[in-house]
Amino acid sequence: MRHTGGGVGRRGVVAAATGLLASLLVSGDATGVSGAFGQRRHDGDGGRGGHGRDGKSRRDPRGRRTEEFRGMWVATVTNRDWPSRPGLTPAEQRAELLALLDRAVERRLNAVILQVRPSADALWPSSYEPWAQCLTGTQGKDPGWDPLGTAVEEAHRRGLELHAWFNPYRVATHADPTRLASWHPARRNPDWVVTYGGKLYYNPGLPEVRRFVEDAMLDAVRRYAVDAVHFDDYFYPYPLAGQVFDDDAAFAAYGGGFPDRAAWRRDGIDRLVREMSERIAQTRPGVRFGISPFGIWRNATTDPLGSDSRGLQTYDDLHADTRKWVKERWIDYVAPQLYWHIGFAAADYAKLLPWWNEVVRGTGVHLYVGEALYRAGDPAAPAPWQDPAELSRHLSLAHEYDHVLGHAFFGARDVVTDRIGAMARVVADHYPTQVRPPGR
Repeated sequence: MRHTGGGVGRRGVVAAATGLLASLLVSGDATGVSGAFGQRRHDGDGGRGGHGRDGKSRRDPRGRRTEEFRGMWVATVTNRDWPSRPGLTPAEQRAELLALLDRAVERRLNAVILQVRPSADALWPSSYEPWAQCLTGTQGKDPGWDPLGTAVEEAHRRGLELHAWFNPYRVATHADPTRLASWHPARRNPDWVVTYGGKLYYNPGLPEVRRFVEDAMLDAVRRYAVDAVHFDDYFYPYPLAGQVFDDDAAFAAYGGGFPDRAAWRRDGIDRLVREMSERIAQTRPGVRFGISPFGIWRNATTDPLGSDSRGLQTYDDLHADTRKWVKERWIDYVAPQLYWHIGFAAADYAKLLPWWNEVVRGTGVHLYVGEALYRAGDPAAPAPWQDPAELSRHLSLAHEYDHVLGHAFFGARDVVTDRIGAMARVVADHYPTQVRPPGR
């Protein structure tokens, strides 16, 4: 989908990987425009202490946050942020990774969200899935070192948290199973796979798929002292006009008792989130669980509990009940992708921010705001994104809300290049010193 002035989602900048510019779906010329159990693993302070049961920010006498999340996403799918290209030597890959970690420290950030399972492959010697293609250019080929193990060790050496970022259901950014590694689980179990929009996905409606992807992700948690497990906005794929996600057989087998297919799909994603929450705690107590959803749960025109927005809705279009996951406290933090400028009519940052602030109130779930650094200075982005101060204004506004505990910036490449100095402005205006992440 082409870029227009309506806005582009974080993963939209890797169009080859996503096939959809997600935030475009709040603009008037995009197909996605809307006319549309359990106990938390930790206690109410987010599992790490330091913020009280209400998840509110703590400030010094001058009003500055004494703890704050300052994160940077590092996307590996299609080599978006790292490695710069496939096939680098182990020493070259390691040097690039360490340079990104050093840059995060220089920018006074305190967390790195590293994509370690970009497309049903792995940045560690997984017991379940092949080595990631982004490392060597050949899926399944041993890169000669352990990227995730190194990332955890070197991040911690620098005082950074390392959040392991997983994509649960994406199998490939193409539609040819023969291009997968010969022993890939998707090739051994072709009935697990749905082709949609020229890409391959595991079918979330199959219980055996859900168990497998949980096992595959937990393998990394078992092996490494990661600080958190992180999911992004992809559950069911973003809708494409004229295309159908073919899960008829799974719905016929497992959809009985649900009022419609959408309710059954949401239940399956709920089960994934709840089960991962429980199993992370069993595997390595203290590891947090966070999700970075598309920034709109539902529009108020659809649901009075929704936000004052007019765009794609995760509840209806991705079958992801993101608000429920917060209210049920299945997750430790939520980092909604609020990738629009202040004043954007269809999805105004200044309206979505207070909505999310109220969603987390009383839950103890931490709220970190996803920020579209990659849009700053993009010639195709609307005029507000040509102003180096736009992102800084986001942080100034967020400072007024008691449950906003920090921000995460997409992506690492943009933290490094900082096209028009927007990140430098954020650091100068808001990050005068290093601070700890919340509850650390």
